[in-house]
Amino acid sequence: MMPLLGSFCLLFALALALYSFVVGIVAAVRKDTAGYRLAETARRAGMASFVAILLAAGALVYAALTDDFSVAYILHHSNRALPGPYKFAVLWSGQEGSILFWSLLLSAYAFVVRLRHKIDQRLAAMASVVLAGIQVFFFILVNFVANPFGMMDRVVADGNGLNPLLQYPEMVIHPPMLYLGYVGVSVPFAFALAALIMRYPGEKWIHITRRWTMVAWLFLTCGISLGAHWAYAVLGWGGYWGWDPVENASLLPWLSTTAFLHSVMMQEKRGMMKMWNVSLIFITFMLSILGTMLTRAGLVSSVHAFAQSSIGPWFSGMLATILVVCLVFLIRNRDHLRSENQLESLVSRESSFLFNNLVLLAAVFAILSITLFPIFSEWVQGHKIAFGPAFYNTFTIPIGLFLVFLTGVGPLLAWRRTSFGSVKRNFAIPAGLAFLLGAILIALSTPKWLGIAHIGAWLKQLPSWAKTLDVPHFYAWWAFVLGTLVIGTIGSEFIRGGLVLKNKLNTNIVGGMYHLMRRNMRRYGGYVVHLGIVVLIIGFAGLAFNQDKEQEMGVGDKLAIGHYLLVGQEYTQDDNANYTSEAALLDVYKDGERLGTMNPELRFYKASGGQPDHKVANHSTLREDLYVIYEGKNPDTGHPIIKAFVNPLVTWVWIGVLIVVFGTGLALVPNASPITALVPKAVAVATMEKQGMQPVGAGK
Repeated sequence: MMPLLGSFCLLFALALALYSFVVGIVAAVRKDTAGYRLAETARRAGMASFVAILLAAGALVYAALTDDFSVAYILHHSNRALPGPYKFAVLWSGQEGSILFWSLLLSAYAFVVRLRHKIDQRLAAMASVVLAGIQVFFFILVNFVANPFGMMDRVVADGNGLNPLLQYPEMVIHPPMLYLGYVGVSVPFAFALAALIMRYPGEKWIHITRRWTMVAWLFLTCGISLGAHWAYAVLGWGGYWGWDPVENASLLPWLSTTAFLHSVMMQEKRGMMKMWNVSLIFITFMLSILGTMLTRAGLVSSVHAFAQSSIGPWFSGMLATILVVCLVFLIRNRDHLRSENQLESLVSRESSFLFNNLVLLAAVFAILSITLFPIFSEWVQGHKIAFGPAFYNTFTIPIGLFLVFLTGVGPLLAWRRTSFGSVKRNFAIPAGLAFLLGAILIALSTPKWLGIAHIGAWLKQLPSWAKTLDVPHFYAWWAFVLGTLVIGTIGSEFIRGGLVLKNKLNTNIVGGMYHLMRRNMRRYGGYVVHLGIVVLIIGFAGLAFNQDKEQEMGVGDKLAIGHYLLVGQEYTQDDNANYTSEAALLDVYKDGERLGTMNPELRFYKASGGQPDHKVANHSTLREDLYVIYEGKNPDTGHPIIKAFVNPLVTWVWIGVLIVVFGTGLALVPNASPITALVPKAVAVATMEKQGMQPVGAGK
């Protein structure tokens, strides 16, 4: 019964979206009273499509929760022993369900846009048409290409189970977060294309979609970070980012959205880069569609990707259609996108945003090219050629460091042009702090203490020191130095503005900084985001100091790594309805002091044919992680194999993410109303009389 209801709702949703799309176009062309009524029916049909697709998704979740293995999708992705939260996650765990979930989120976003259509009815109506066109594509997929309600010829007693790698708490929220980011880009894309088609005057589409774009960026940030944490905790390879093709596919729209959020300020402030900003939104949406295609079509080899399927050509056709439509209207209306001003100086805030955008887009192009290179090489040579993480790091690390430098420089530059005196005055303290930290780090890395008398000789030896320093540690040094520069510039911005308001409002410095932030939440929330990015970069710098060691360990055997000592105490086996497992119980010592025990585990899931899954044991501090994996038993000796990592500064990666999320939340909060200082009446009257003005009520 529920599968039949789900199939009907999918068809009904397609019919409603198709009506909304076609009738919306007719209404836009007519531009009369009848056209207005048609536009209203199209809007309501689009809203109803959300209800229909929500019912379809609900039917699939109900089938999973009730173990309805007559539905092929449920048979392949669930089983009776699967815990309840993971049964709910079945909705997005497979090809067909993930397309349905994409369609659901897209319809939810479109529902909110149509509900809030009064912000600008003409622009919202055209944006609704664009969103309806995207809905039609995904509804066609979920009805005729990847229908999740296909039925089995016969009913079996139990299902195949969920992929063991997905049976982790974060995987209940990681895919929805990432999908909300991917799909959220549809809204600014729809408004940008609508404004371009209509030759809409001004930047109102930017003001409408700014928060939509920030919300999509926030969800992408959360989704990428949760995926990195899942990889760190589950995959058991000791890291959190491996430049996997699907990881890259999620990073690309994040980078292009970051570029847009910076360059859009140039259009708002100076009327510049209009063509660039519209193009960035179009590129970002196409990257989100490309990322969806890479994951679902199985074009690339990845632990995150689904198996190869016939869905790829559909996405290729969709991408080609989007590209053609965008190019046609960009060329046709290019005169509408002319900049109102030109770049006046290389030492200005505009130039910092421009360099920021160029570097981010260069990173997008490079990462995209290398990610797709295996596909291109197979077409040309008949076999795939792939590049590993080390190759990506050769260009992404310098690019990242340069972006950190721009993050420190940009806030201190004025619009239009900045004088040398202003640069010198604003950069003195942050640059001094960065130089001091760099010198301290060099001194600490030098085996012999450098006294005051040796400073001159030491400075002369700096070039040779830099040459002999290995590349990873050299990059780490720059990360710490540039991070200090950014923290210094952000701190100086808050303190300088806080001191001004402290005197004006007769409050303390903390109160002054609070009121400063409340007056411009977008700007100062952005500074908090920058701070979070710097903390992330500092966490990444710890990769230069990673250590790892692997060995067989019986009871009583010891493994020494860094400051730590692991001692094998016990090895156990377990069996339950969902999986069998092997585990190690290890005593942990640091510098001779006992820290406790660690219990790494290796599970074999029954419904998946014994597929293995690591449960990592991790002792985490602000300084470093002790990360331990149970890798199984040596088939020759029968002895357990333990692999341990010491990963410095990883905790700061997760702290940086939290700061970024917090800062984005601040930037989304509306500004407070300006605070007015109360003036005594006698003073006000005297001032008005001095200026020749008559106070209200005087002379009565």
